[in-house]
Amino acid sequence: MSNQFASNRTIEILTAAENGGYGILSQTCYDAHCVIGLIRSAERMRSPAIIQMFPVTLAYGKGPFLQFCLNAARGASVPIAVHLDHATDAEHLELALALAEQGIAFDSIMVDASHADTDEENITIARPYVERARKCGVAVEVELGRLEGGEAGLRMISDAKLTDPNKAAAFINGTGAVILAPSIGNLHGSYINPPNFRQGILKDLHNTFAGKIPLCLHGTDELPDELFVECIKNGISKINVNSWGRDPYAKALAAALKTKSFPEAVEEATEVFARVCDRFFKVFDSAGRA
Repeated sequence: MSNQFASNRTIEILTAAENGGYGILSQTCYDAHCVIGLIRSAERMRSPAIIQMFPVTLAYGKGPFLQFCLNAARGASVPIAVHLDHATDAEHLELALALAEQGIAFDSIMVDASHADTDEENITIARPYVERARKCGVAVEVELGRLEGGEAGLRMISDAKLTDPNKAAAFINGTGAVILAPSIGNLHGSYINPPNFRQGILKDLHNTFAGKIPLCLHGTDELPDELFVECIKNGISKINVNSWGRDPYAKALAAALKTKSFPEAVEEATEVFARVCDRFFKVFDSAGRA
């Protein structure tokens, strides 16, 4: 790990989690209510956390919404970072990096070139963005292999490819990234069959990168708690969560708006979102770690 990222919020949070043997909830937030709900939960559970957004949300809210997220994170009484997930299209990467160059910077972004045909092409696409991000102090996550599926504005992928641990070190060196998202049988969206995660891949990656490169788990919809626990045991420190919080929040807001004032409905839905986060802080064993 470069000393440049020693004080990067995402890296600080993930390094502490890896050293402590717990996981970090990286919760996708679609609006200010979700951000407030996540921080409310993190503060009452005394847990670190990551505010995560998809590129479609960044494209909608642009600099003002990112600045809101950064202000909320910096004002929290526990460590909170802000991360951009699955930045694949050039327009979204350009927007994120242009904002960073103006001083409105994510703590970390995922430069997702996993759609590339080869690892070499993935590196070629990712490297220039990684170097640009590094100049702004932004840590970059990359994906080695390819996850199947798609969600919430992400491009659909139908040709999954498992991560080869033997190629991981060269891939990280080639991209210059400092967080790795492996493909171990996980997918975006609903699992048609019970998930078959190759824990051996995680163990090999952790043996290679322990204390150097944090590992991130994507594709967590509908997973049983024991699988989260096993992945954390085998080296995962960043855990991306989306629909677990999004769907109850949206359902609660829609229902409450039928009978309550808008502020009352928002409060009710925000608390529903926060309670989902409460549960994950317990499952990931991060509660009380801040």
